[in-house]
This record gives sequence, structure tokens and C-alpha cells, in this order.
Amino acid sequence: MSGLFIETRGRGDVQLVLLHGWAMHGGVFAPLVELLEERCTLHLVDLPGHGQSHDSTIPLMPSECARAIAGRVPPAIWLGWSLGGVIALQAALDLPQQVRALAMLCASPCFVRAPDWPYGISSEILQQFAADLREDHPGTLERFLALEALGSDCAQQDLRRLRSEAFAQAAPGLRALREGLEVLERTDLRGRLPQLSCSSAWMAGRRDRLVPWQAMQWSARQCGGAFVRIEGGGHAPFIGHASEVASALQPLFASGTPA
Repeated sequence: MSGLFIETRGRGDVQLVLLHGWAMHGGVFAPLVELLEERCTLHLVDLPGHGQSHDSTIPLMPSECARAIAGRVPPAIWLGWSLGGVIALQAALDLPQQVRALAMLCASPCFVRAPDWPYGISSEILQQFAADLREDHPGTLERFLALEALGSDCAQQDLRRLRSEAFAQAAPGLRALREGLEVLERTDLRGRLPQLSCSSAWMAGRRDRLVPWQAMQWSARQCGGAFVRIEGGGHAPFIGHASEVASALQPLFASGTPA
């Protein structure tokens, strides 16, 4: 299978793997990387079908994707944003030797609303995105970016950065985009949260329109993790509120440093 593109930046004993969200690539984390690269060695992953992993044939399914990434990086803290959080959480559950600590950034163990889960979005929204991709690939991506930025107290800054990064490289292929939507729609790891053995931080944007902050507060309680709510943040707080995200990561760094 074609491989993954992983860029390594920074220096320091703390190893940090960063996994981006749907339709993006590792470059979107630039504001956060700038704050952390003096302290951390950062491994910026382009998920299969995205960015410079555009031609990768590795499935985007969380268990397979997590194993592929784990085979390329040292034991580390794994930070996952949105879709990337599903893969990071799967890795922490299945490959505890590789994941020293877990940072979930606007990422839920279950993205879709259910009778016993009010903290998600309607499955119809994801299904509509999948249907729209067939008719208007660029326009669908643009609408999703606007939804990610919506609500943030620096929404225009967030949207400019997201749009710039999304279209800085070749757009993800339809296969990868459809697989990503399927992962978001079908994954439910709520029942496995008590099995999480590593330290974790669950960072939410209070104004996030895609992942309600209550989902992350609930998740932190299930696994004894820390919960941090970024008051002005939307779905991409690492752009306009990078310093707050960096501060929320500090308690995990001891877990990410070999004894």
C-alpha cells in the first residue's frame, strides 16, 4: 500500500503526534506548532487520501489507520482534532504502548446524535454532505469549512486559515472524503472510554457547532481525564486560541516524556 506522509518538526523530549480533521492536512496546525516546536518533537500526519498522503491506499478506518501511523512514529502523545480524534482515541485504546497520553481536540467518541446521546449532530447532515460531494465537490468543502468556523469569536480568522490550508494542496479525493464521513457517522467508542489507560485531556470550544462541548465533558468523566473549555473557541480553536490549547496540553507533557 502507498504510504503516509508525516512531517517531523521541532525539538525536545516530548513526542507529539498531530492528526487533522476531515478534508484538511497536517499543515492546518501551524499556529499550534509555532508555540510547541521549542518544547516538542512534532509528527504532523497527513491522513490517507489527504494532503501529501493523497495517493495513499491505507484505509481511513480508525483501527487500520491507527496501526499504520503507530508503525511510523515513536511512542508519543497523540493529539486528534475532529476526525483525527477518532483515530487517536482508537490508537489509545488498541495500542496503549504507543500512546503515552491522549489529547482530544473538539473530538467526540460519538459524533452522531442518538436517543441516548444528545451531544452529537444529526446523521442527516453527514449524509447530505456525502450526497453533495457527488454534485459539487469544491462547494461542499467550502460549506463544511464555514461550519467549522461558525460560532468562534474569531470566525473570519479561522475561516481564512482553514480555507487557505484546505486549498493549498490538492483537494482530498472523493474516496477519502466519503470514508471520512462514514467514520464520523458510524464510530461509537463511548462504551470503551473506561478502558482508557493513559492520561487524557479533552479540549472543547464552547461555541463549537459540530461537537458540543458537553460531549467532551461527559467523555472526560468516563475515563478520568481533564476537561478544558475554550470560551471563545469554535471547532478549530488551535487557530485563534492556540495559546489556550497549548496551555491545556502542558499537564500531559510529563506523560509524553520518557522516564
